[in-house]
Amino acid sequence: MAKDLVAYFSPTGNTARVAKKLAEVIGADLYEIRPAVPYTGADLNWMDKHSRSTLEMNDEKSRPELADRDANIAEYDRIFLGFPIWWYVAPRIINSFLESYDFSGKTIVPFATSGGSGFGKTVTGLTPSCPGAMIKSGRLLNGNPAEAELRSWADNT
Repeated sequence: MAKDLVAYFSPTGNTARVAKKLAEVIGADLYEIRPAVPYTGADLNWMDKHSRSTLEMNDEKSRPELADRDANIAEYDRIFLGFPIWWYVAPRIINSFLESYDFSGKTIVPFATSGGSGFGKTVTGLTPSCPGAMIKSGRLLNGNPAEAELRSWADNT
């Protein structure tokens, strides 16, 4: 039987709520992707050209350090990967996470929360960070998605 993991990055808690509900609905394990240095409100101020998140997102090679690298990716077949959308793509810490493990032969199913932007070129930006993995097209899961919606989506990926 295939084993699922819901891995997520959630500096404000929005993605965490969806990730926890998804994991519960599909019976998956849960893993929080945490930065070595937590983000502050000032770090997340996208209107400040000098904020940490803005500087990271303006540098395609930026790879924020992870707090740990203890996810046992080898035991999972399918990884649901959750994050907020920043500048129409995944935050750079998602690339850090993907580049820290071997995802060869795994299926990665991204999902995101967003205050207003779509998925943009998120999958294109993540693909080079996980060679050998199959990345499915992503989906926005804002608000409080119904259990039936989450189950149907997960069953069809």
